[in-house]
Amino acid sequence: MREPVLLTPGPLTTSLATKTAMLRDWGSWDTAFNQLSASVCSDLLAIADAGDSHVCVPLQGSGTFAVEAAIGTLLPRDGTLLVLVNGAYGERMARLTEVMGRRVVRLTFADHQAVCPRRLAAALAAHPECSHVGVIHCETSTGLLNPLEQIAGVVAAAGRALIIDSMSAFGALPVLARQVPFAALVSSANKCLEGVPGMAFVLAERQALLASAANSHSLALDLHDQYVYLQRSGQWRFTPPTHVLAGLRAALDQYLAAGGQPARLARYQANAARLRDGLRRLGLRSYLAEDVQAPIIFTVHAPPLPGYRFAALYQAVRARGFILYPGKLTSCETFRIGCIGALDGAEIDQALAALAAALDELGYLPAAEVAA
Repeated sequence: MREPVLLTPGPLTTSLATKTAMLRDWGSWDTAFNQLSASVCSDLLAIADAGDSHVCVPLQGSGTFAVEAAIGTLLPRDGTLLVLVNGAYGERMARLTEVMGRRVVRLTFADHQAVCPRRLAAALAAHPECSHVGVIHCETSTGLLNPLEQIAGVVAAAGRALIIDSMSAFGALPVLARQVPFAALVSSANKCLEGVPGMAFVLAERQALLASAANSHSLALDLHDQYVYLQRSGQWRFTPPTHVLAGLRAALDQYLAAGGQPARLARYQANAARLRDGLRRLGLRSYLAEDVQAPIIFTVHAPPLPGYRFAALYQAVRARGFILYPGKLTSCETFRIGCIGALDGAEIDQALAALAAALDELGYLPAAEVAA
């Protein structure tokens, strides 16, 4: 039987070539593995057109590990981070900064509203103590896209440094360092690059990183030390996720051969349009307005029917070969459907058919759809 298709924002469905690349064992101190690391870092910098001004620091662990590492390394111990919060991951950024013992100012928006650049400018004027600003590029808890280029312009004009969590956006949505000035951009292997979980990376402004020695609260999450050691030896400081990196190398090879960022975005946009239209045909409403919806993951209002349970819908769709994602909202009942990964229109159509059959089986189809 075919393995389930993951309609999630990562981990996600990967290609056979990516899976196959992980069948080989690598020596973590071997020259061949060092060359693999260097090639991956070089390509990641090239995607952001950041090779002259920035460096790539790979890190073991999930994306959240790298967000904590970036903030803990680049934000001075007596610094204050202004966090732009319009979802669960913005709140997570603020919370992990507080856990480190650093000061945080939250600028909060509703979870269906993008960050307002005018409010950001006012907040920076009111809080001169904030040396850095943290933002979620695509807020994965809803699929909301924040206006990154405008945000970066406001932050730069105010003379502050920007830390971008681009976990579920980098590789598909464009982020060019020449147009979007940033001190750090954080992402991971298992999102739009279509690798597997286990490593993340930070594209850090070179001079800011070199000036950050002794900032970090953590031995393992010290990006400065990780970078210096990597430059000196070609090796990671601690045991690297060798198979994960090999998978990412294969995923990047496929990414570049297919046309890189523009082609990846075009495929995801086509998937998103197909998914959005199919959900409408089923009588299901997207949570976000189209002008703030990223082509990454959709938050969908649950059918407004008595007795609805997401767990039942999840199992019925899974039995048909597709895995949904639960909602993260507390204000209303939702679930999420991703359209990224090694998927195209055929898988989206199959997923919509599976969802329709599951809704029908459970009696969750809106009345108008049932009558039709």
